[in-house]
Amino acid sequence: MENASKKWVFKGNKALEAADAICVRGVLNMLNDNLNGDDNKPAIPLGHGDPSVFPCFRTTAIAEDAIVEAVRSAKFNCYSPTIGILPARRAIAAYLSQDISYQLSPDDVYLTVGCNNSIEVIISVLASPSANILLPRPGYPMYESRAAFSNLEVRHFDLVPEKGWQVDLDSVEALADENTVAMVIVNPGNPCGSVFTCQHLKKVAETAKKLGIFVIADEVYGHLTFGSNPFVPMGKFGSIVPVITLGSISKRWIVPGWRLGWIVTCDPNGSLKKSRIAESIRRYLNISADPPTVIQGAIPQILEKTKDDFFAKILKICSQAADICYDRLKEIPCITCPHKPEGSMFVMVKLNVSLLEDIDDDMDFCLKLAREESVIVLPGVAVGLKNWLRITFAVEPSTLEEGLGRIKTFYNRHMKQQ
Repeated sequence: MENASKKWVFKGNKALEAADAICVRGVLNMLNDNLNGDDNKPAIPLGHGDPSVFPCFRTTAIAEDAIVEAVRSAKFNCYSPTIGILPARRAIAAYLSQDISYQLSPDDVYLTVGCNNSIEVIISVLASPSANILLPRPGYPMYESRAAFSNLEVRHFDLVPEKGWQVDLDSVEALADENTVAMVIVNPGNPCGSVFTCQHLKKVAETAKKLGIFVIADEVYGHLTFGSNPFVPMGKFGSIVPVITLGSISKRWIVPGWRLGWIVTCDPNGSLKKSRIAESIRRYLNISADPPTVIQGAIPQILEKTKDDFFAKILKICSQAADICYDRLKEIPCITCPHKPEGSMFVMVKLNVSLLEDIDDDMDFCLKLAREESVIVLPGVAVGLKNWLRITFAVEPSTLEEGLGRIKTFYNRHMKQQ
């Protein structure tokens, strides 16, 4: 009994509380917990971007066959190098070089466990005690979560809804100081469904160069565009400013569970090598997990052999779903869509709570919507904009119609009486 009165000295890491509080998964888990178990209606997931559960979004047989072939070859049952196997890095370098004016090398490519792991790596690399990073608002909150956990200061610049969610470059310049190391852009946009023009991206590059910072280009939704603006990779402007591109196969190939992402240095002038950023990425990967070698082994075949008709089919479905979403939202008076989505799988819409009874804000709207209509929508506060909503339209079209119809029913039940 000698140790009975001794208190345990271990405890959980409180930094995880702050990081978890601002992540999408945490908010979605809370909303899912609020679903009414007695409701016979199937839950409709308009809160996160995973269309793979719907048959119309099934990946190409080319990708499936590539995985099977990699497994049966027995060549990829081993550990991989920490930066990834050479054939996979070579294939990704060739794939990304198609859209820029210079040739990327396999040495520019670092493989990760999906794009979220890419974010973890680059934020950790930059998290020195005095540094700060510029993030978009609204934005993908994994950057905030990782920065909070790594004690990296975050400063937010605005995206302007009236200008197609373009970067407010004046706010970027106003925020930066001598300790600013980088700015993040997400293009095509999550959560906005925006697609930046070539001219705007060039202005972003010129602004970053003026400030002496590099650009982290999150292009996980690269090529998923269906509006008037084509996808232009930020790496196109690597000769103006150093660019670190983050990406993965998860969205374009509809395989988020395969967890294969990349970090690529688009830097023909070698600035990221001189500043030892590239070396720091490599060192971090030495203490990090690797993506499954069998997935890496399949990458060359996936990238090189997937036919254009598969991509065209996915874009057609997304385009039709975006049209449905935009048109149906017009029928809900408390919701305003400032810009029709042109890419990715999301749209940001403004919520007017003054038109509603018993609804305090966007979080209250989403909690009650989940409880009453079994529809999950992400509150804008989760991505940096209070009293907005992020809606995912990359679902089966009939499911999308049903979900938006339920939101209209919810509005009719809660609308303020005149």
